[in-house]
Amino acid sequence: MFDLKNIRRLTFWVGLCATTPASVSVGAWPGAAVKVEIPCSDGTSQPAMWYTPPDEAPKPLLVGLHTWSTNWTSADKDTAYADWCIKQGWAFIHPDFRGPNKTPLSMGSDRAVQDIVEAVAWAQKKSRIDPSRIYLIGVSGGGHMALQMAGRHPELWAGVSAWCGISDIAQWHSEHVIQGKADKYAQNIEAVLGGSPATNPAFKDEAWKRSPLSSLASAKIPLDINHGIHDGRKGSVPFSHSLRAYNAAVPEGAALDAKKISEYYKTQVRPSGWDEASPDPVYGKWKPVFRATEGNTRVTLFEGGHEIVYQAALNWLALQRKDKPANWDVTNFIPLETAGGDSGK
Repeated sequence: MFDLKNIRRLTFWVGLCATTPASVSVGAWPGAAVKVEIPCSDGTSQPAMWYTPPDEAPKPLLVGLHTWSTNWTSADKDTAYADWCIKQGWAFIHPDFRGPNKTPLSMGSDRAVQDIVEAVAWAQKKSRIDPSRIYLIGVSGGGHMALQMAGRHPELWAGVSAWCGISDIAQWHSEHVIQGKADKYAQNIEAVLGGSPATNPAFKDEAWKRSPLSSLASAKIPLDINHGIHDGRKGSVPFSHSLRAYNAAVPEGAALDAKKISEYYKTQVRPSGWDEASPDPVYGKWKPVFRATEGNTRVTLFEGGHEIVYQAALNWLALQRKDKPANWDVTNFIPLETAGGDSGK
């Protein structure tokens, strides 16, 4: 006699191992995803997009994070996360965590961090979530927050996939002050902090607290950091941020040479002694050009700009399990019609 739970499990794995391209819509949330309000411990509530399969079987949860200038409604490329979850039988939450990064409670604050913690707890109450398969993903400002959560709350995640993330707020501020004039992103940072981290030690200290570099040493979990090699020129975040994030997460003896990181970004030429990345088909046309791996942490620079490769990110996350070593062997992956693309801002 067939057991219903085993049938559901088999159906999920057949879907996961399918080789036909899965459709990923862009531009509007799929109808199955709905708006919800999540109570927050400060007495407010945060809106979010939410989806869960109707069955009661344990299911993975994907937490998708919006970009720097958007919020929970951002039905741009974030819809790829929801579409994946609907097709693969996962639950999905897209929290607000205080919206665009331009107010004091946003931009990696303690409150924004707690909002994401509480969004996970809310999802666990609303659906039967497999605690060994809670995943986090984000690009750009979402990449910043994914790195921040990897360091601040590593106990939650089976795997974290961070793309083109800001790892050092004060450094990024300096990169967006051009000839003494602060651009949009530098102005956002000053609005959050109360002024420039370049001129006030208190603001600089606060910027550091909101920077993933301050906590990534605690991220002893599967952490996949990715960045387009042209970002910072064709995009707003220099790829050196991801290389420094990698350094913060790995033991000191495994860190990349800081001078070579600066040289690499300045010249766009891979430093001597740094090998070219091996081919990785899951990245498609976004070919990896440099990769370093140490234990549960990996950084990949790929041929691209300020963007995410959904196909690589989601297939990698699907292999990870909480309290298990990172699984880097993404071979029999699910192809996506929209494999990657511009993240927005």
